[in-house]
Amino acid sequence: MRLTRERLNRTLLLRQHLLERVGIEPPDLVRHLVGLQAQDPLPPYVSLAARLVDLDPYDVSHGLREGSLARIVVMRGTIHLLTADDALCLREFSQPALERERKVSQNVRPVLHLDRDEFRARVGEVLVEPMPMKRLGEALAAGFPDLPPQALAHLARIEAPLVQVPPRGCWKESGGVVLALADRWLGRPTTAPDVADLVRRYLRAFGPATAADVTAWSGVTGLAGLVKGMADLVRHEDEAGKVLYDVADAPLADEDAAAPVRLLGAYDNVWLSHAARDRVTTPEGRKMWMGSNGGIGNTLFVDGWLTGIWRVENGRPVISTLLRELTPSEKQQLDDELGRVEALLVR
Repeated sequence: MRLTRERLNRTLLLRQHLLERVGIEPPDLVRHLVGLQAQDPLPPYVSLAARLVDLDPYDVSHGLREGSLARIVVMRGTIHLLTADDALCLREFSQPALERERKVSQNVRPVLHLDRDEFRARVGEVLVEPMPMKRLGEALAAGFPDLPPQALAHLARIEAPLVQVPPRGCWKESGGVVLALADRWLGRPTTAPDVADLVRRYLRAFGPATAADVTAWSGVTGLAGLVKGMADLVRHEDEAGKVLYDVADAPLADEDAAAPVRLLGAYDNVWLSHAARDRVTTPEGRKMWMGSNGGIGNTLFVDGWLTGIWRVENGRPVISTLLRELTPSEKQQLDDELGRVEALLVR
């Protein structure tokens, strides 16, 4: 089946639960989305609130504290909010992306000569309890004298599955990066990923998609052969004739389905999980959002497309940039969404 850009847009929004909010628990949504990017504390909460009928942000904090949720470096070498099960398997799946960081990062160059098995064993010996980055580096330096502690701490982040423990990432709590080994913090061992199953889960949340899209989402190369060889996947085409893979029972939206206004976080899944951003934006929209060091703010979607940037000012959401004038109906929807986010921010 040949799918138009508009139908792909609406289908993505449908599968992301951005056409209509759902009444499920936050961990269930986090699992469906295969995590949310979470370098900063606020964006994952905003993105959950855009998809859920009601979000109590303290439910997320509780999940981080009792171990049903976790913050860990995974896809694309970035911090994600994940379920514990996904944290324990996606870290290994994402290791190839971290290997590229290992090769190019100036932060770890002074310590790359270390034997990897010996270094990983030392990390396990040192991290008997959670530690801040600085303290971890100092503890590692005791076993590797004359090497810079900061570089050792950064190498540990690449080599070992380390979660960021609370209060980091909890609602309205401040705290620096404190690290723990994932298996010790979550109470069970890391697991080998079922990569084909991860591809199917990606497609349920982001498909139909190309093999290159799976790589853009994950940061893991070499997946094209696996995707093309999965006999249970169905095939569509986009307007350019590119093959799009999908799970057979996943829904396709009508291209004229109503897409309500939504306020999303700066690095929302809907924005970062395809090789081209044209499923949700125009080149003008991407240029508006893109700063010299990444995204410049949280994103506003109107009629399914990136239309503006917003920020928090004095505890309230404020629109800072718009690509176009909104219709009266769109302005009313935006006011409603601003009200919902403001209500979230004061909880």
